[in-house]
Amino acid sequence: MGLFGTSGNINSTLPEIKLYSWRQMVCWIVDSTWKKLQNPLFTAGVVTLLLSSLFIRRPNTWVQYFLRWPFMIKTRKNIGIGPLTDVLEYGGIEWKGGTAQAEQMRKAYEDIYLVHNIKHLRKVRGDNYCALRAVLFQILSQGLPLPSWIREQDVTKIPEKVFTQGCNWVQQYSFGPEKYTGNNVFGKLRKYLEFLKVQWINIHGIKDQGKRIEICMKLFSDQENEYKIFEAMKFLMLYVVVQLYDDMKNGKDVPSFCFIFFARDSSPDPLSFMLNHLNCVGDTSGLEQIEMFLLGFTFHLKIRTFRLYKYGTEEFQSCYPVSCHREWHEVLLLTEDDRHYNVPIAWS
Repeated sequence: MGLFGTSGNINSTLPEIKLYSWRQMVCWIVDSTWKKLQNPLFTAGVVTLLLSSLFIRRPNTWVQYFLRWPFMIKTRKNIGIGPLTDVLEYGGIEWKGGTAQAEQMRKAYEDIYLVHNIKHLRKVRGDNYCALRAVLFQILSQGLPLPSWIREQDVTKIPEKVFTQGCNWVQQYSFGPEKYTGNNVFGKLRKYLEFLKVQWINIHGIKDQGKRIEICMKLFSDQENEYKIFEAMKFLMLYVVVQLYDDMKNGKDVPSFCFIFFARDSSPDPLSFMLNHLNCVGDTSGLEQIEMFLLGFTFHLKIRTFRLYKYGTEEFQSCYPVSCHREWHEVLLLTEDDRHYNVPIAWS
């Protein structure tokens, strides 16, 4: 009986010994691991081992991800026109706080929402092509037609036409950030002008508004194609400046903005305008306010702009140009500073 009694005591203590041993082992492992993790080389080795095991198990997935990653980044960076955003929500996010300026800007957004029935906007990428991008998106997304003077002529011949008018300096035209000058300037301009005209005609021919906007969003997410159409727009503006300057010299009627435009020390003639202003657009500066008049005149538009920082004054709404022909179409813009523009969406 003694033997059996002793055996029972031993058996009852075995689980306690095992439990104690397991606890001791776990504590030792945790303590040892923690000390090793304090060694950066050991930590780097563990991380590398884990990542390599994941890579070995699913190599195709990782390879595909790393191949797609640069294109994913490029796509994110090249979004020229943003999605529809609620106007009041946008104003509240952009102008938080209790400063007088913030309160005024929020009131301006409330005004266009309640009074002018503008419920949404699309944010436009704020680079130095911003004004051109905003206006052209409005033109194409609304399906507006080409101006008659562009539609009725071969635009690829315009660069040579300007050259033969005594403007041999046109070879100094530079393409925004590219700053390209040289013998091939005419070749590039011809391609860009043709590309703009073809895109405009094709999108104008799409009658379904949803499909038209979808095509526009794709166009304005392609940085290379954006660049072409903006440079084409710039050159058409230069062509119009040459014509207006000649008309002024010959005593013909010209739009009223021309007297301010050519009175600037930096643009008394087309050459000065090109060198001091137009060549910089897309590179170091955007369009100035007086050049918005030229933009509207060139493309036969009435650009009605809500200048939000002018809320409560007569300049809250401005039109570029002030007077225009009855058949010209109207597009809307929003600006907080006369430099960067967004696209308001007015629902009828």
